[in-house]
Amino acid sequence: MKHLSPAYYALVMATGIISVAARGFGLSLLALTLLVVNVAAYAAITGLTVLRLTRYPRLFRADMTDHRLAPGFFTAVAGSCILGTQFLLVAHSAAAATVFLTLGILLWIGLTYTVFAVLTVKRDKPPLEKGITGGWLIAVVATQSVAALATPLAQASPASLRPVLDFLALSMWLGGGMLYIWIIALIFYRYTFFSFSPGDLAPPYWINMGAMAISALAGAELVRNAANAPLLASLVPFLKGFTVLYWATGTWWIPMLLVLGAWQHLVERFPLRYDPLCWGAVFPLGMYAVATRQMAAALDLPFLSSVPPVFFAAALAAWSLAVVGLAAELLRALRRRRPAP
Repeated sequence: MKHLSPAYYALVMATGIISVAARGFGLSLLALTLLVVNVAAYAAITGLTVLRLTRYPRLFRADMTDHRLAPGFFTAVAGSCILGTQFLLVAHSAAAATVFLTLGILLWIGLTYTVFAVLTVKRDKPPLEKGITGGWLIAVVATQSVAALATPLAQASPASLRPVLDFLALSMWLGGGMLYIWIIALIFYRYTFFSFSPGDLAPPYWINMGAMAISALAGAELVRNAANAPLLASLVPFLKGFTVLYWATGTWWIPMLLVLGAWQHLVERFPLRYDPLCWGAVFPLGMYAVATRQMAAALDLPFLSSVPPVFFAAALAAWSLAVVGLAAELLRALRRRRPAP
């Protein structure tokens, strides 16, 4: 609890998106099981976070003002919205989805104008190469997760609420895209013009791809909603174009990240071990599977149908390995706390 990573809600993000993907592939039992697991994980992480804020407020504030750690708090937004998406699509509960969408919006407002304001007025700031990481793009994922939940929820809501939810989703979708442009420019600059050690290539760099995958998913959902929304109907060519742009950008990152991962672990022999940030690499794989499947359906691109099963299998394997790593970490922690005979 004392040293809980602010980014631990990425566990909820990863589990939730695999559950949604399993539901899309007809694996209803797996999807429902992961929903139950995710509710327990969300409750546990929330409880630990509240306790940490209460018992160790200085450490909590230190994380909130740290350039490398503070963006991790946005996983609470994305985790809440993705859990809400699970409730909507797997449990068919629009009421629960509405609760989590409301919570996600409140967290997004609070964190956006706290974290970025604090990092702006902070006196002592690190140089760019030490302050920027792929974890900053979790802010984009958080923004797009609101859009990705609001769009399917609009279809299940009363007619009077649909225009509001569609406009909210469109605004967050566009705002998240603009935020990605700002942040990825800094990350790409850090990639190419500063020295890069194997330890710098943390798992959250996969969010470079994941942020675009969830943007493509939200765009595909907006296209599907356009049939019953005059505002969206007037923007269909624009929506389709930007959805493909987001998907293509995310796809571009996949070979790049695989090459860098091979350099890190095979060439530089950097050890592969469990870290809470590993969940930030699981989530993009599952999100890419879901986004590609939804985009192919919304834009009538059947030739992409072979891609989602491959990435779903990869995401499920990565999630399983991360669970084994988490279990081993917890067992080691229990052994350390066990009193000596």
